[in-house]
Amino acid sequence: MAEMSDRVVIVGGGVIGLCSAYYALRAGLPVTVVERDEHREANCSVGNAGMVVPSHFVPLAAPGMIAKGLRWMFSRESPFYVRPRPSPELIRWGWIFHRCSTQRHVEASRDLLRDLNLESRRLFHELAEDGDFGLVDRGLLMLCDTQKGLEEEAELAGQAAEIGIEAEVVDAAGAAALDPAVAMEIAGAVHYRQDCHLHPARLMALLRRRVVEMGGRIEYGCPIDELLFSGGRLAAVAGGGRRHEGGRFVFAGGSWTGLLLKKLGLRLPLQPGKGYSLTLGNPPELPGLCSIFSEAKVAVTPMGGGLRFAGTMEVGGLNLKIDPARVHGIIKSVPRYFPAFSESDFEGIAPWAGLRPVSPDGIPYLGRVEGLDNLVVATGHAMMGLSLGPVSGRLVADLLVGAEPFRPIEKLAVGRFGDRVRKRPSASDRPAG
Repeated sequence: MAEMSDRVVIVGGGVIGLCSAYYALRAGLPVTVVERDEHREANCSVGNAGMVVPSHFVPLAAPGMIAKGLRWMFSRESPFYVRPRPSPELIRWGWIFHRCSTQRHVEASRDLLRDLNLESRRLFHELAEDGDFGLVDRGLLMLCDTQKGLEEEAELAGQAAEIGIEAEVVDAAGAAALDPAVAMEIAGAVHYRQDCHLHPARLMALLRRRVVEMGGRIEYGCPIDELLFSGGRLAAVAGGGRRHEGGRFVFAGGSWTGLLLKKLGLRLPLQPGKGYSLTLGNPPELPGLCSIFSEAKVAVTPMGGGLRFAGTMEVGGLNLKIDPARVHGIIKSVPRYFPAFSESDFEGIAPWAGLRPVSPDGIPYLGRVEGLDNLVVATGHAMMGLSLGPVSGRLVADLLVGAEPFRPIEKLAVGRFGDRVRKRPSASDRPAG
């Protein structure tokens, strides 16, 4: 019985859930991870661009994003799209996004995002001592194929330097010197020296192996659809014919986390943002650095002998249907920047799609749920889920054991938009046993 009161049940087997399990086990807690998908390779943590990005200190909700989004709405191949639908949740999310898209919000968020990403970078290097997941620490190139794009990125590089992020603006020749393995047609680039890249599937395999080696349990094919309470506290989660009891719980189910919280009467502003990737096993050229096509918003990552291209943010509900037009938007951008490539290189390459949980202010949710002292939520990381995996897991473990986080995290609060649990459990609730 004592073991059950200590056990941590983590709902979600993606990078946030597994990192939370890893650090909770290191803190001495017994852990069970429950994952809704039956297959280990199904979640969003496997097919992403595999980047660790201190360069991403500007949240998604930033000045100009509303105007860009409206322009992109008229192109099915655009990098950002919100599918209109009669959804009160989407309307509320959009209103908060609009309200947060200010310079004041950017300035209030950039130190937090910098600190989270730099600490996660440190933890990735520490984690690499446990096993090889292809971590490459050579930086990221933000490639610009127009002078206007380069000027905009240079302005961001100046802001990065103000907060201690290493950024160097280079011309086309300077970019070629940094990555001579690939031909580029660009006006110039920004080199973010502290960024890294890795192989996501290998990272996930390492995390699963270490969690099990440390005594944790991982169960697949178990979508949670019932929450059970005892004495006013969450006591068990159930679904798929299985029940998991514990003393502490972590909801790290990515885009599905909001559905669980609805069962508590908590309306967490969260939207699934679909992204796509295509991986060439034998590319015409293999860069040594990861990069982002600045104007096209496409990420490019070498992974072993392969090369992955990833992009788009399609806000359209819990829907994994692949839109060929959006995939083509990624493919057609490649020869613009890498002239040795052609669209025909992607013939027969099956696109991957995943859903990223997107908060309306571009800041993750990580913290306790008011009214339930044994529940921690970790979601809303959008495009930075992998990058912020280790630091999120470490912060979750700190909350579970009552340790002081490495920096204040009030801005990550789950209830920061005024939401409260409306179905407060009481002693009269049906007991979990």
